[in-house]
Amino acid sequence: MPDVIYQAQPPLEFIPPALDPTFLRVCQFFLPSLIHWRTAISHIEADNLEVLLDLYHQFQDRKIRFLIAFRHPKAEDPLCLVYLLSHILPKLARHKGIVLQPPIHAHFIYDRGIPLWAGSYIGWVAPRLGGTSIQRGKADWTGLRSARDLFANGQFPMAAAPEGATNGLSEIVNPLEPGIAQLGFWCAEDLHKDNRDEQVFIVPVGIKYKYVATPWGAIANLLSELEAASGLPVETRGGASLQQDGASLSPDSLYPRLFHLSQHLLSLMENFYTRFYHQKLPVQGDIKDANELLAARLQALLNVVLHVAEQYFDLQPKGNFNDRCRRVEQAGWNYIFREEFKDVKALSPLERALGDRIAEEANLRMWHMRLVESFVAVTGKYVREKPTAERFAETTLLIWDLVTRIRGGNPSGRPTLGKQQVKITIGEPLSVSERYPAYKTSRQGARQAVADLTKDLQLAMEDLILKGR
Repeated sequence: MPDVIYQAQPPLEFIPPALDPTFLRVCQFFLPSLIHWRTAISHIEADNLEVLLDLYHQFQDRKIRFLIAFRHPKAEDPLCLVYLLSHILPKLARHKGIVLQPPIHAHFIYDRGIPLWAGSYIGWVAPRLGGTSIQRGKADWTGLRSARDLFANGQFPMAAAPEGATNGLSEIVNPLEPGIAQLGFWCAEDLHKDNRDEQVFIVPVGIKYKYVATPWGAIANLLSELEAASGLPVETRGGASLQQDGASLSPDSLYPRLFHLSQHLLSLMENFYTRFYHQKLPVQGDIKDANELLAARLQALLNVVLHVAEQYFDLQPKGNFNDRCRRVEQAGWNYIFREEFKDVKALSPLERALGDRIAEEANLRMWHMRLVESFVAVTGKYVREKPTAERFAETTLLIWDLVTRIRGGNPSGRPTLGKQQVKITIGEPLSVSERYPAYKTSRQGARQAVADLTKDLQLAMEDLILKGR
């Protein structure tokens, strides 16, 4: 988390949705300008958009309820999705002669922690655009009830990122969280109780970024910056004669630098955690392939780094890296945002000082988790198996995130490597209603139905990566 929290504070309060139609219209009107001035996105297009158009038409005819489950590789994804709904979809509707009642929008679920690092203004803007907050690392029943109610009764369909967080990689989907599937079944259950016959769907949506012009020169320059920061000799020529436009650069000339930098950083971090945190890293077996060895070392290091945070909060390492990150995050929030600090005046100066001390230390321990959070989807061979400019850039930027966090900087201020175009691909809707009879059979049946729907959604979102190429 970029912004350091030094003081104990009252508990994080739920931020209820407070849709403001006028504010929504203003935001939709100025969205193209915002995207133009604040992002590197030059163009947004969509495939299979007729599917989404039909879903909105049926939704407005009160025949269905649905949730848009979108991929979340970058922080710009919500802007792209809102642009799709407010500008591209209405244009297609007019072309097809289909009447949709404006505004075309979606309620959405966002992490309650976002206003802490993205700016407190998000806590004002998001609810007025129809968003509802949720704390990811615990059973936030207030947030879940709000999302459940919006799914069944909201003015618009729902939208959420089932990966839970960005992973920085356009062509790898994080393991999905089961909450989206559960919300779908809750919606079907609520409609059944109210004797409503709307069908419930979850719609997978892929988002893929592609550079307008391959930014080999910008990637080479960023590698030089990272090499200098890491204590490596700076290679300014990328193994080839670098022309002003970077045209002579290629994956073959840049990959050795990227791989060497990765190895060097890995060794630095291994030494850091074994020397100062007294952690033991496993001895890797007889792995001859250099990329496989790098991947194995990275996974072992990520496990150790998370363990350092978990030890402090007395947490057991259960589940995948995403699950463990969420539990560490919530444990940190529990140390920083505390019930007894609702009335600070009732506390003595010494109690407040001790609370601040714990808050500061909890935030420092969460720093370890943030390092892992950026690398949960990194395979160690992502670039080698397909050395495109996009994969080069994504991996190099993740390394930039790591170096920036270590140096105490703000990873949200990522450098721009070049203009990008965005392709949004609409997948085939997954029917929740058809699975509802199996869900309501028993508690075990419900768990299995949620797991099966989550798995099918995962496969559908992975398939959209292939279609988005």
